[in-house]
Amino acid sequence: MLGRVLTIAGSDSGGGAGIQADLKTITALGGFGASALTALTAQNTKGVFAIEPIPAKFVVEQIRVVFDDIGFDAIKMGMLHRAEVIHAIGDYLDSVRDLPPIVLDPVMIAKGGAALLANDAQEAIISRLVSKHTTLLTPNIPEAESLVGHAIKDLDDMRAAADKMLSMGPSAILLKGGHREGPVITDLLVTPEQSYEFSHPMIKSRHTHGTGCTLSSAIATGLAQGLSLHDSVDRGLRYVEIAIQKAPGLGEGHGPLLHGHTIGAFR
Repeated sequence: MLGRVLTIAGSDSGGGAGIQADLKTITALGGFGASALTALTAQNTKGVFAIEPIPAKFVVEQIRVVFDDIGFDAIKMGMLHRAEVIHAIGDYLDSVRDLPPIVLDPVMIAKGGAALLANDAQEAIISRLVSKHTTLLTPNIPEAESLVGHAIKDLDDMRAAADKMLSMGPSAILLKGGHREGPVITDLLVTPEQSYEFSHPMIKSRHTHGTGCTLSSAIATGLAQGLSLHDSVDRGLRYVEIAIQKAPGLGEGHGPLLHGHTIGAFR
């Protein structure tokens, strides 16, 4: 069940989200993780204090050399930060034949509220990546509201928003319901043919930093290992749920998950 997964995302110096969370997740689920960094961040559980961009040409060079030598069975994209990087990645993906499944987590705002996507980058994500190269788009409710341009208050709104995002070009949408109030969270997986609802109890915890990064990486790992989209999402959600339940309680703000709770399971 190896599965080679390339994560294209920003670095989180606190280790709870971004590239660090991605590589932990891929490894914890039995895959092999490689990475291309788009930006460096100085952050901890209390917030993002500084962002240092990586040149777009160098971002693509990281992707190219990994693909040419190691190859990959799935790609996860997270914090892409700015339009220049998105266009450069889009140009590279346009040139590659037989791309593997791509999971795109449209990271826009950090857990503490800091903007992680430049103002001009959202349209670039839609036109260059969502419309052409995305197997699964995994927005949370605030991200989905930004993408579709209207509020999402209930499950019917989630279904309408998922359909609208599906019309933008991706093969499937996983609209995450964790920002809604109530004792039960419902995540909605929608494809052109069918939809699925994944419901699970709300876990009251401040230790939820990096849940989006973790889930999208877990799903990409499942796809890289040959699991179906449904089963990759199902396993990924359960993995995140346990990682929240077993969170180590670090930091004074939004603490990280316990990504290594599966250690020993693949021996």
